[in-house]
Amino acid sequence: MERLENKVALVSGAASGIGAAVVDRLVEEGATVVAADIAEIEDGVICDVTDPESCAAAIAETLERHAQLDILVNVAGIGAGNRIEDVTPQEWRKLIEVNLTGTFFLSQAALPALLETTGAIVNMASLSGIRGTPYNAAYSASKGGVIALTKSMAVELASTGVRVNAVCPGAVNTPFLSDYHLPEDADMTLLQRSMSPMGGLVEAVEVAAAVAYLASDEAASVSGTTLEIDGAASA
Repeated sequence: MERLENKVALVSGAASGIGAAVVDRLVEEGATVVAADIAEIEDGVICDVTDPESCAAAIAETLERHAQLDILVNVAGIGAGNRIEDVTPQEWRKLIEVNLTGTFFLSQAALPALLETTGAIVNMASLSGIRGTPYNAAYSASKGGVIALTKSMAVELASTGVRVNAVCPGAVNTPFLSDYHLPEDADMTLLQRSMSPMGGLVEAVEVAAAVAYLASDEAASVSGTTLEIDGAASA
């Protein structure tokens, strides 16, 4: 199935994990994909989503290569587990800056091109943005902000035809999760609220499949929604 044939997509955070899986799935669906990350990727573009000029440059490079932009997928993000009292101002600002502000900056830079193609934006939110997760205050705040941003943009852009949606995964089997560390004396019973009743972890390819659907014309009437992929953890 090639639902995205003749579409051009830009995916941030594409070097690994969910971002890399999204790139692969969009290519399978027929899209031409530009992979963006703060790290170098072969045939990709460098993009620091916290820098508006870097975001603008990534969009400009995409347009120079392919003359259009139909899909933006905002995957770039970071996490850090810490008790509320131990979160430093630097940690707080960095999480908000990358996860929330970066999503806004890249979307803002892409909007003129997306208006021309009546395109779609898919943001990467999280189960942590829907229900509170312990030792995750800054991350939860950033992802809750992504959800609110998604809905606000969807309403404002509705008359233009540009659609904006968010995917909200639970715990995903990626290096992001394996590199995540909890406080040594963390109360593990508090973490049960974010565990899937179905058991196990979400796979990155499942998240990528949801992104492909939301980016496709099959979701032509879907905007302002959050698609939870969490095995009923948020139910």
